[in-house]
Amino acid sequence: MKEVYITRLSKFLPNKPVENEEMESILGMVDGKASRARLKILGNNKIKTRYYSLDKEGKSTHSNAEMTATAVSQLFDEQFPISKLQLLACGTTSPDQLLPNHAAMVHGILKCQPVELIAATGACAAGMQAFKYAWMSIRCGNTSNAVSTGSEKFSAWMLAQKFQPEAENLKSLDENPIIAFEKDFLRWMLSDGASAALFQDKPNEEGLSLRVDWVEILSYANELETCMYAGAIKQPDGSTTGWIDMTPEEWAQHSVFSFKQDTRLLGKNIVPSGAQMWKELVERHNINLDEIDFFLPHLSSEFFRLKIDEEITRLGVPIPLEKWFTNLANVGNVGTASPYLMLEELMNSGRFKKGQKVVMMVPESARFSYAYAHITVV
Repeated sequence: MKEVYITRLSKFLPNKPVENEEMESILGMVDGKASRARLKILGNNKIKTRYYSLDKEGKSTHSNAEMTATAVSQLFDEQFPISKLQLLACGTTSPDQLLPNHAAMVHGILKCQPVELIAATGACAAGMQAFKYAWMSIRCGNTSNAVSTGSEKFSAWMLAQKFQPEAENLKSLDENPIIAFEKDFLRWMLSDGASAALFQDKPNEEGLSLRVDWVEILSYANELETCMYAGAIKQPDGSTTGWIDMTPEEWAQHSVFSFKQDTRLLGKNIVPSGAQMWKELVERHNINLDEIDFFLPHLSSEFFRLKIDEEITRLGVPIPLEKWFTNLANVGNVGTASPYLMLEELMNSGRFKKGQKVVMMVPESARFSYAYAHITVV
């Protein structure tokens, strides 16, 4: 089995950073009313700025595929041109369409030579599924290089106009035309951007590389019901009804294609599942906790930082908070792109030193999955 190295990382964050006070002017107000939950949600997640692929009028400036292709293009130069690319693995929660898949659309924009493609579609762990596919392809000798990406265009899903038919429907039923908290919650949590990693079977001749030692991903869907969802509605018994079994009228009346979060399930299950998996990985891979230099947890909200710390400490597998690195406050929660954005910032800012050990942790609340990766700076 070959060793696998990340030799380059890139990112594309669209337009200018959006401050908290600007969010509603861009996304709009549902039924013309300011959100009652916005300030509380922002107070918990501690995000200060994020990026939207929208202009100030809420019109799209970039597609998901365009942002991803831009990030991929930045990985290549004359020394290592894109003509050498062999595999493209793309993960996203928010593709621009159902078909063709996201990876095919990115490849179409790149207009490079034919390459192998894989598209991982899900929530946050989809970016790590693409990451693992690229890593495995090189590790087993299928290719000598590969690119994986994480990217999101959440903003267009969160525009107030997308919820207006539901508000009008509630009015007609003599109910309060306020969208449910499960929908409003994610309007103030999610944002846009793309990031990409170049994997090769040899490290950089000059400068640092990141050797990917292992990647582990587990789903707990066998134990837990749906928590974050889109294109469906959730029934009282915890099951879901998908858009394909609904009428177009119902799609609009219930804002079926909005992103929704069952926050009660999230708070109860997301931390214990991931902490238990971490304990098992420490034992399986014989990890010396004292040797970890950087811990990169993908936090959807700063609300979870101390809860994760408390749980992994309780299980006897702590990582001191001073070793944690996140950039949530500055770039926002970009879903599948967030793990890449943390790694990219550390690598390209010169903070890594040869010999350091890095652990990535990526939770996914859609139906509770976790991804971990162990990396050595070489």
